[in-house]
Amino acid sequence: MQILNATAPHNLFGLEGQDYAKSMFVAIPVPYDSTVSYGTGARLGPSAIIEASRHMELYDDKLGMDPSKAGVFTTEEIEPDVDSPEKMVSRISKEVGIIMDDNKIPILLGGEHTIALGGIFPALERHKRLSILHFDAHADSRESFMGSKYSHACIMARAREKSGNCLSVGVRSIDSESARLYGKDIIYMKEMQGKSPSEIAGIISKRIEGELYITIDLDVLDPSEMPSVGTPEPSGMHYSELTDVISHLLKGHKLVGFDISELSPISNLVAPNYLAARLAYSIVGNVVINNKK
Repeated sequence: MQILNATAPHNLFGLEGQDYAKSMFVAIPVPYDSTVSYGTGARLGPSAIIEASRHMELYDDKLGMDPSKAGVFTTEEIEPDVDSPEKMVSRISKEVGIIMDDNKIPILLGGEHTIALGGIFPALERHKRLSILHFDAHADSRESFMGSKYSHACIMARAREKSGNCLSVGVRSIDSESARLYGKDIIYMKEMQGKSPSEIAGIISKRIEGELYITIDLDVLDPSEMPSVGTPEPSGMHYSELTDVISHLLKGHKLVGFDISELSPISNLVAPNYLAARLAYSIVGNVVINNKK
């Protein structure tokens, strides 16, 4: 029986009639937060993003189009592996590799930031000139943290072991050893203040090459707009600034995948969840519009 006036399906952007074969993008929810070190709840992030996205209008007035028509297929959630974060990364990587081999763009929805390695590793295996662009309040470059080399505080150290093309943007919290070792791979928030999105994008463009994988920890945003993160840092980027920077970058670089992580939903505060969903849709839209040129 068909239910009249049914609500939108429970998938990213609430799309009717999902078709994997015809979809340009594949969203993969990863409710994993086993290595979080301060505020908890990131495992609830994927579901919160998906729920918020079901209430969005899908026409993008800035682009003058409906990006969802390019197809966004949402998989089932990846079951967390609580044995070790390294095994969890391997589990995600296998799924993402299949999607990439099908010539689709994966969208990883975390979960804690460790899940990003599950997108970064298979992307590096398939794209030799790949640049990894990391938006984050924190450098995430510790060799190990709380006994794990695959902690959410270590993802860029693991990425750099496999690639020399890594750039962190928006950092405003870093340990002294990471600052000493990786300062040249970081654009600090203090360097961005007073600059326009196009100027920031220009600075980034000079330091990246080839295809692009984007990993976003939502704490790169200012807590006034994004309080729902495990470790909020003051004086961050704003939503319009972040989306405009990415929009400029995607005009000159092919995106092969991206992730959005570290949303820890706050009860009865839906605005941050909605922002995260809008951020994902903005990236999708910019990929679609540039693919048509």
